[in-house]
Amino acid sequence: QVQLVESGGGLVQPGGSLRLSCAASGISVSSVGMSWFRQTPGKGRELVAGIASNRGHGLTNYEGFAKGRFTISRDDDQNTMYLQMNNLKLEDTAVYYCKAVSVINYQTSEYWGQGTQVTVSS
Repeated sequence: QVQLVESGGGLVQPGGSLRLSCAASGISVSSVGMSWFRQTPGKGRELVAGIASNRGHGLTNYEGFAKGRFTISRDDDQNTMYLQMNNLKLEDTAVYYCKAVSVINYQTSEYWGQGTQVTVSS
């Protein structure tokens, strides 16, 4: 059974930093594509950043608002993905979700965590 558990959210002032974690079980983070999404009330989930599997050389990609401020990474030994968020802004307030996409025998499976709240407020 695949499980993704996010942690690290909280309340932070503008300009502050947080590091989100996504601990995986039932899959290997090095073998699947993983990403961070976020969602605010009344809006759909939007991509924040993604990291490819080892097969994809671990390439990373970021949405425009995340470039230069956020860093996605993973620790294969800990089987955990991270999102380091610096210089946080009010508009970064959202629930952050991690997602894993597994492709086995041409079948694609998606897994989501339960989300962690990030609130940026003065």
